[in-house]
Amino acid sequence: MARFAATTSDDTEGVRVFLTGECDLSVREELVATLLAAVGRSATVTVDLADVDFLDSSGVHGLVAAHRAAVERGGHIYLENPTGSVAAVLDVTGVRALLGRNGRE
Repeated sequence: MARFAATTSDDTEGVRVFLTGECDLSVREELVATLLAAVGRSATVTVDLADVDFLDSSGVHGLVAAHRAAVERGGHIYLENPTGSVAAVLDVTGVRALLGRNGRE
C-alpha cells in the first residue's frame, strides 16, 4: 500500500475524497490541498477513511481546516468509515462528532 494517497470522485451527494495510508505531518500539505480543492467544488464533501492506517494531529488539523473552509462557504465535510486507532483519535479529539453525519459517524 502507498504511504499516502488521496483521490476524489463526484457522486450524487457531492464530492467524495478517499484517503489511503498514513495522514501525518509529511503529507499535511497534500491532504489540505486535496480537501480544500474538494470544498471548492462542492458544498458537501465526504471523506472516506476506511483505508487510513494512521492519523496524527497534522491529519486532524487538515480535516478541521477543511471543515472551517467548508463552513465559510455554507458547506460541510463528513467523515465515513474510520476504524481502529484512527477512529479513536477522532473520538478523543471530538472531530468524529463534529464531522459525523447527524453528530455521529
